[in-house]
Amino acid sequence: MRRVWTALLLLTVLAFLCFASISLYRGFRTVLPPSARTAWDWAQAVASCVAVAWGWLVQRRRHRRDLLDPPGPDEFRMRKRDETHRSTGLAFVGRALVLIAAPVMPALAAFALGWSVAMLTVREYPSEVGARRAMRK
Repeated sequence: MRRVWTALLLLTVLAFLCFASISLYRGFRTVLPPSARTAWDWAQAVASCVAVAWGWLVQRRRHRRDLLDPPGPDEFRMRKRDETHRSTGLAFVGRALVLIAAPVMPALAAFALGWSVAMLTVREYPSEVGARRAMRK
């Protein structure tokens, strides 16, 4: 049940991210000359297709690597705590970078989409494997 709720929440956040990235891109697109808009749109379409596949591959490689040495429950909690502490600072930095990245936001959103879908479609998470191994000991 937890996986279902995680997937629903993450897909909702991704839908908002995609909407926001396209809105930012549209704002950037209006300052381009009409002749450059078509070329830039095609470049974004190609970059977004590549970014989805790249995000998928990055996540699947990380998942395979983490399955080889899955974290135990204590290590998993430490990693999560560290991620939480870092995410606050990254959120502030990210707000400024979003304005700079407006020209390529669709590709960044596509990468996040590929990465997230790859994370949600695995059979088991490394933390689950690590917890099972810890229970056997």
